[in-house]
Amino acid sequence: MKSPLESSFGLQCPFPPIGCSTALRVRCKICGITSLDDALSAVSCGADALGFMFVEASVRHIALSDASAIASELPPMISRVGVFVNAPRQTILEAVQSCGLHAIQLHGEETPEDCQGYPVPVIKAFRVRDKASVVSISAYKGQTWLVDSYQKGSRGGTGHRFEWDLLDEIRPFARPLLLAGGLQPGNIREAVEKVRPYGVDVSSGVESEPGKKCPLQMKAFIRELGLVGL
Repeated sequence: MKSPLESSFGLQCPFPPIGCSTALRVRCKICGITSLDDALSAVSCGADALGFMFVEASVRHIALSDASAIASELPPMISRVGVFVNAPRQTILEAVQSCGLHAIQLHGEETPEDCQGYPVPVIKAFRVRDKASVVSISAYKGQTWLVDSYQKGSRGGTGHRFEWDLLDEIRPFARPLLLAGGLQPGNIREAVEKVRPYGVDVSSGVESEPGKKCPLQMKAFIRELGLVGL
C-alpha cells in the first residue's frame, strides 16, 4: 500500500514513511556524518536518514571507503544519502553501489537533465537568497527539493538560515520539500510550523565542532521536532 505522500507525488520519496500511520511525521536527515560513533548515535536519537559528504572541499568530507564501512554497520530502514557537488555521473554511481545509497543529493549547478537517469531518488539542493533563486526551483519536476541558505563559497552546513517566507513563491509545493539552513534545537519547531516541509536536514546545528556530532544536540533536535503540532 502506498503512503498518502507517495500517492500525492507519484514517486517513492528518498526516505519514505514506513506505512501510512507515520506518513505525516516530518522526516529527519542528519548530514555530514564522519564516523561510525556519530552514525549510530544519530540513529539511536531517531534520525530517519544519514548524509555522507562526498565533497572534498567540505570540512565534513568522508572518503568513499570510510562511508562504505559505516553504511555496512547501520541497522535496516535507515536511509543513506550521498551528497555531491557537480560530480561526474560515474563517481556518483560508484558511491551508490559501494555504500548502498538510498538517495543522492546534488548540491551544485546540476541542470534538470543532469538529475535524470539514476537508479535511486534524487534530492536537488537549492541555495536560497532571493525570490529569483526560489522561482527557478520549479523547473526541477522529477526530484525531491532541498532548500538551504546561500552563503558565498559554501555548500551547506553554514549554520545560517534564510527567510522562510521566500518559499511562498512556490507554494503549494509540487514536490516533497526538505528544509535546511541554520536549523537547531531552538528553532526547529518554529521552522517546521512555518514552512511545513516533508523533512528537515541538519548538520552544524547538532555539532560540538565541525564534523563532530553532539549526541545531546541531536537528541534535543529530534525531540523538539517530534513536538511539532502537539
